[in-house]
Amino acid sequence: MRQTLRVRQLEALMAVTVNGSMTAAAAGLGISQPAVSRLLADLEKTLGFQLFDRRDGRLVPSQEVRFLQPSVERVLELMTQISDVSQDITQRKAGHIRVACLPGFATSHMPKVIANFLKDRPGVTMTIEPDRPERILEWMIGEQYDFGVTDGFNGHPAVESRDVNVRTVCVFKKGHALENAAEVTPADLAHEKIIHTRRDSDFFVRLSKTFQNAEVPLNSHIEVRQFTAACELVVQGVGVSIVSELDAVKYVDMGLSFRPFKPFQPHTLSLVRPVLKQPSLITLEFIEHFSESLRPFMVPSGWAR
Repeated sequence: MRQTLRVRQLEALMAVTVNGSMTAAAAGLGISQPAVSRLLADLEKTLGFQLFDRRDGRLVPSQEVRFLQPSVERVLELMTQISDVSQDITQRKAGHIRVACLPGFATSHMPKVIANFLKDRPGVTMTIEPDRPERILEWMIGEQYDFGVTDGFNGHPAVESRDVNVRTVCVFKKGHALENAAEVTPADLAHEKIIHTRRDSDFFVRLSKTFQNAEVPLNSHIEVRQFTAACELVVQGVGVSIVSELDAVKYVDMGLSFRPFKPFQPHTLSLVRPVLKQPSLITLEFIEHFSESLRPFMVPSGWAR
């Protein structure tokens, strides 16, 4: 049965080929001269031909070794690449992450988070796929994505989640009378046109109940799917809205103002990933990096499953 070649044997072969002596090769490899001699003796036995000729006190590679040399160099180069990539993976500097998120995140909060994350990780690549919560759930169950950011998540045995409660604010165009208020309540919005999320969303249901409890009508004007769309419309002066502070801050330089909304009505985000798909080290690091980016806007909560 043919013996398997060992990388250390090939390294010894190339070291002697380059240096012309076992002593110099041993010094370069950081091992003893007898160790180099044994490696070459074993390799010569495995290959079945002489590796070196001695000429003028130097070891000169045989014609067979010269014929093999390009292949050996490619193997050693590949092993070096594998070692480097493995180190990058261990140090969380390489890998690929597939992220699914709400459409608003793909154009507002996520790009800056990703840019900061990749700045010192040139070997990391990513796929970002925005879609509605129902689709994100399907992807997590099917283990098609490593990590997801969604809302309205009610739990699933195949998905692990961590809920993050983000502060909400009332947004309005700069110059609006609400800028004089320290905080905004339903009573302050009794005569305002409200831009809000879709009626079947968990956030709208809770917001609507808040207005009902205050005995104030919620004057529905425009229904949208994403907070970013609501902010865009507010900047155009067509109404006011209640959105996450996370989205509101992105529009301050575009003509939008905001104040805290009371009573406190958080927007719950769910950070999700497949239960049975073992996450890579780089994925886990990105999840923590993303979570940390939410910290200035959130009320902390723990993982739930």
